[in-house]
Amino acid sequence: DYTSYIYTIIKNKNSCLLNEEDIEEIISDTFLAVWKNQKNLDENKEMSSYLAGIAKNIFSKKIRSTKNIIDLNEYKNNLYEIESLDLKAENNEKSRLIENAINDMKKEDKEIFMSYYYYSKSIKEIAINLKITELKVKSRLFRIRQKLKKVLEKRGYSYNG
Repeated sequence: DYTSYIYTIIKNKNSCLLNEEDIEEIISDTFLAVWKNQKNLDENKEMSSYLAGIAKNIFSKKIRSTKNIIDLNEYKNNLYEIESLDLKAENNEKSRLIENAINDMKKEDKEIFMSYYYYSKSIKEIAINLKITELKVKSRLFRIRQKLKKVLEKRGYSYNG
Protein backbone atom coordinates (compact mmCIF):
# COMPACT_ATOMS: atom_id res chain seq x y z
CA ASP A 1 0.00 0.00 0.00
CA TYR A 2 2.90 2.37 0.73
CA THR A 3 5.15 1.58 -2.27
CA SER A 4 4.12 4.62 -4.30
CA TYR A 5 4.43 6.82 -1.19
CA ILE A 6 8.03 5.71 -0.62
CA TYR A 7 8.78 5.97 -4.34
CA THR A 8 7.61 9.60 -4.34
CA ILE A 9 9.76 10.43 -1.31
CA ILE A 10 12.87 8.95 -2.94
CA LYS A 11 12.17 10.56 -6.31
CA ASN A 12 11.78 13.97 -4.63
CA LYS A 13 15.13 13.54 -2.86
CA ASN A 14 16.75 11.74 -5.78
CA SER A 15 17.24 14.49 -8.37
CA CYS A 16 18.56 11.87 -10.83
CA LEU A 17 21.24 10.44 -8.53
CA LEU A 18 19.88 6.88 -8.63
CA ASN A 19 18.42 4.65 -11.29
CA GLU A 20 15.10 2.80 -11.03
CA GLU A 21 16.75 -0.40 -9.74
CA ASP A 22 18.36 1.50 -6.88
CA ILE A 23 15.03 3.11 -6.01
CA GLU A 24 13.31 -0.30 -5.96
CA GLU A 25 16.09 -1.60 -3.73
CA ILE A 26 15.59 1.28 -1.29
CA ILE A 27 11.83 0.61 -1.22
CA SER A 28 12.43 -3.09 -0.47
CA ASP A 29 15.02 -2.26 2.20
CA THR A 30 12.56 0.17 3.80
CA PHE A 31 9.86 -2.49 4.11
CA LEU A 32 12.42 -4.99 5.39
CA ALA A 33 13.61 -2.54 8.07
CA VAL A 34 10.03 -1.90 9.21
CA TRP A 35 9.32 -5.64 9.34
CA LYS A 36 12.49 -6.34 11.35
CA ASN A 37 11.69 -3.55 13.83
CA GLN A 38 7.93 -3.99 14.08
CA LYS A 39 8.14 -4.72 17.82
CA ASN A 40 9.75 -1.31 18.44
CA LEU A 41 7.10 0.71 16.56
CA ASP A 42 4.60 2.86 18.42
CA GLU A 43 1.08 1.78 17.43
CA ASN A 44 -0.25 5.32 17.93
CA LYS A 45 2.17 6.77 15.40
CA GLU A 46 1.37 6.79 11.66
CA MET A 47 3.10 4.10 9.60
CA SER A 48 3.81 6.70 6.87
CA SER A 49 6.09 8.69 9.19
CA TYR A 50 8.15 5.59 10.00
CA LEU A 51 8.37 4.69 6.32
CA ALA A 52 9.38 8.21 5.31
CA GLY A 53 12.13 8.41 7.93
CA ILE A 54 13.52 4.97 7.16
CA ALA A 55 13.40 5.56 3.40
CA LYS A 56 15.27 8.87 3.77
CA ASN A 57 17.93 7.26 5.94
CA ILE A 58 18.44 4.34 3.53
CA PHE A 59 18.55 6.79 0.62
CA SER A 60 21.24 8.88 2.35
CA LYS A 61 23.26 5.78 3.17
CA LYS A 62 23.02 4.61 -0.46
CA ILE A 63 24.18 8.01 -1.77
CA ARG A 64 27.13 8.09 0.65
CA SER A 65 28.20 4.60 -0.42
CA THR A 66 28.01 5.39 -4.14
CA LYS A 67 29.76 8.79 -4.06
CA ASN A 68 33.20 7.19 -4.36
CA ILE A 69 32.22 4.94 -7.28
CA ILE A 70 32.98 6.38 -10.71
CA ASP A 71 30.13 5.93 -13.15
CA LEU A 72 31.64 5.06 -16.55
CA ASN A 73 28.48 6.15 -18.36
CA GLU A 74 28.77 9.61 -16.79
CA TYR A 75 32.44 9.72 -17.80
CA LYS A 76 31.55 8.74 -21.38
CA ASN A 77 28.83 11.41 -21.45
CA ASN A 78 31.33 14.04 -20.32
CA LEU A 79 33.78 12.93 -23.02
CA TYR A 80 31.01 13.10 -25.61
CA GLU A 81 30.13 16.63 -24.48
CA ILE A 82 33.78 17.69 -24.79
CA GLU A 83 34.02 16.13 -28.26
CA SER A 84 30.77 17.78 -29.33
CA LEU A 85 32.07 21.15 -28.08
CA ASP A 86 35.21 20.70 -30.18
CA LEU A 87 33.11 19.72 -33.19
CA LYS A 88 30.80 22.68 -32.60
CA ALA A 89 33.76 25.06 -32.43
CA GLU A 90 35.16 23.60 -35.65
CA ASN A 91 31.80 23.91 -37.40
CA ASN A 92 31.45 27.51 -36.20
CA GLU A 93 34.89 28.30 -37.61
CA LYS A 94 33.99 26.67 -40.94
CA SER A 95 30.71 28.59 -41.06
CA ARG A 96 32.52 31.85 -40.37
CA LEU A 97 35.03 31.15 -43.16
CA ILE A 98 32.24 30.29 -45.61
CA GLU A 99 30.22 33.34 -44.59
CA ASN A 100 33.21 35.62 -45.13
CA ALA A 101 33.88 34.04 -48.51
CA ILE A 102 30.23 34.49 -49.51
CA ASN A 103 30.30 38.14 -48.47
CA ASP A 104 33.36 38.67 -50.70
CA MET A 105 31.60 37.20 -53.77
CA LYS A 106 30.15 39.10 -56.68
CA LYS A 107 26.50 39.96 -56.16
CA GLU A 108 25.24 37.45 -58.73
CA ASP A 109 27.40 34.60 -57.37
CA LYS A 110 26.23 35.35 -53.87
CA GLU A 111 22.59 35.29 -54.99
CA ILE A 112 23.08 31.98 -56.84
CA PHE A 113 24.79 30.39 -53.85
CA MET A 114 22.24 31.64 -51.31
CA SER A 115 19.29 30.66 -53.50
CA TYR A 116 20.58 27.16 -54.07
CA TYR A 117 22.02 26.25 -50.67
CA TYR A 118 20.03 28.36 -48.22
CA TYR A 119 16.66 28.75 -49.92
CA SER A 120 16.67 25.33 -51.64
CA LYS A 121 15.68 26.72 -55.01
CA SER A 122 16.25 24.56 -58.05
CA ILE A 123 18.78 25.46 -60.74
CA LYS A 124 15.89 26.10 -63.11
CA GLU A 125 14.22 28.52 -60.65
CA ILE A 126 17.47 30.39 -60.13
CA ALA A 127 18.07 30.65 -63.87
CA ILE A 128 14.57 32.03 -64.46
CA ASN A 129 14.83 34.44 -61.54
CA LEU A 130 18.22 35.84 -62.64
CA LYS A 131 17.40 35.61 -66.36
CA ILE A 132 20.46 33.46 -67.14
CA THR A 133 20.83 29.93 -68.54
CA GLU A 134 20.72 26.84 -66.36
CA LEU A 135 24.19 25.93 -67.64
CA LYS A 136 25.53 29.25 -66.38
CA VAL A 137 23.96 28.61 -62.92
CA LYS A 138 25.56 25.14 -62.81
CA SER A 139 28.99 26.42 -63.83
CA ARG A 140 28.80 29.30 -61.33
CA LEU A 141 27.86 26.87 -58.53
CA PHE A 142 30.80 24.67 -59.53
CA ARG A 143 33.21 27.62 -59.40
CA ILE A 144 31.78 28.85 -56.09
CA ARG A 145 32.25 25.39 -54.55
CA GLN A 146 35.84 25.33 -55.83
CA LYS A 147 36.54 28.74 -54.23
CA LEU A 148 35.00 27.62 -50.92
CA LYS A 149 37.00 24.41 -51.05
CA LYS A 150 40.22 26.40 -51.43
CA VAL A 151 39.26 28.71 -48.54
CA LEU A 152 38.59 25.74 -46.24
CA GLU A 153 41.66 23.78 -47.32
CA LYS A 154 43.85 26.86 -46.82
CA ARG A 155 42.73 26.82 -43.16
CA GLY A 156 43.34 23.05 -42.85
CA TYR A 157 39.77 21.81 -43.26
CA SER A 158 38.62 19.19 -45.71
CA TYR A 159 35.64 19.92 -47.92
CA ASN A 160 33.09 17.25 -48.81
CA GLY A 161 30.67 19.28 -50.89
